[in-house]
This record gives sequence, structure tokens and C-alpha cells, in this order.
Amino acid sequence: MKPFISLLLVGCLTFTACKEDSRDSEGPNGPSNSLNTIMCLGASRVEGNRPDFESFRYDLWKNLVAGDWTFDYIGTRNDESDYPNYLSEVFDNDHEGRSGWTSGEIRSKLNLWLNQVGAPDFLLFSSPAGNDALEGLPYEEALENINAIIDKVQNRNPSVTILIEKMAPARSDLMNGDLQTYMNQLSTDLVNLAESQSDSSSQVIIVDMQTGFKDAFLADEVHYNAQGAKFIADRYYQTLAPLLTN
Repeated sequence: MKPFISLLLVGCLTFTACKEDSRDSEGPNGPSNSLNTIMCLGASRVEGNRPDFESFRYDLWKNLVAGDWTFDYIGTRNDESDYPNYLSEVFDNDHEGRSGWTSGEIRSKLNLWLNQVGAPDFLLFSSPAGNDALEGLPYEEALENINAIIDKVQNRNPSVTILIEKMAPARSDLMNGDLQTYMNQLSTDLVNLAESQSDSSSQVIIVDMQTGFKDAFLADEVHYNAQGAKFIADRYYQTLAPLLTN
């Protein structure tokens, strides 16, 4: 994996260096009383970094607003980028994305975040272990962390619905060798994980972000451009909408 990991990390670090001082910062957000609370959890593909690359959160929010759903994004982070109003609504910029963070880092802080904002009705777990793969961290540890993250949220809300991505790939010229093997194995294991972690109260659902994803949807080696963000948002919405409470 080493020949291409270093190249990927250069791209990742370019977009995370300016945020390093706030990697562990907590905002003033508290628990929500809304129907359909949604936590977008992950790393840079959740956080975004306009104008360099996009998060899917804005396009998903627009889909939910257009569908006239009652909902609330929750999280301890606030995205201060400029997003236009949509249908006279102001973008809900709460999220739980931290650029450059691995599954182990997310696992270590998740209880703290849940203490602050509460457990969501819906967890959208973006690109699980993506940074673990890019950094060449042990696969079994990453899978254990993903399981533990799901356990933590289910322990806080036994009826939570968790949407976990079969993640969109990096740029095609980089998806070879060990990285491709890692992603293939993770995709297989996530299906088994979702089955084992689901029960009558809490569903864990795979959302396929791989099929149909193109290099043209990337702003760099790994992050979404506007087309890519909309692709991911639409996939989430197709799965999420039938599960929401009216």
C-alpha cells in the first residue's frame, strides 16, 4: 500500500492543515427536540472545505427541505462556509465531521459528542475507516472501531437507524493494489456487520455509494466536487426518506 498512500495523504493533509487547531473543539450545540434528528458522522467528506471540496450535507438538506420533512441536523460542529438559502430556509450547518480523523479517533470522542447533543434518530456514517485505509492502519482494528461506534450509538438510542456507507472510491488511478483490496474487504464485511448489528429496534442499513460513482465526481484524489456531493446526497435521500417520521 505504501507507494500510493503517501500521495493520497498529501492530498488529505492539504485540506486538513488549516483545521488542525480545531480538531477537538466543541461548539455550543445542545440536545434537539425535533422529529427526525440526523447526525452526519465522519471525516472530511462530512465536514467539507468550501471552495476546495464539498460535503454532501447541503444537498441532502435541500432534498429534505424540498420533501417538506421535519428534521434537524445535530452535531457539535458548525460549518461556517457560505451556503445559499433554499426555499426561504437557512442551511442547518450542524454536523459531526472532522477532517483527517480515523475510526479510532472518532470512537474515542463519540461519547463526549453524544453527551452534548444527544443520540440521533438517524446516524449517517460516512466513509467508515476511509482515513484508516489511506494511512495504512490495521484493518482489523478499523473494523473493530466501526463495530464499537455502532454499539455506542445504539446503547444511547436503542431505536436508532444507522445508515453506513459502502464508500465511494478514491480516484481510479489510485484504486489498485492494497488499497483496492482493503476497500473490497471492507465492503464485504460491512454487509455482514449490518446484518449482525441490526435487530427489531435498530436497523443498520448499507448505502451503496460505490456503484455509479465516477472520477468526474471528485475535486481531488478523494473529496467530492459539487456533482459528487449531489450524487452522495441523493443516494442517502433515497434510503432515508422512506424511514422518516411524518
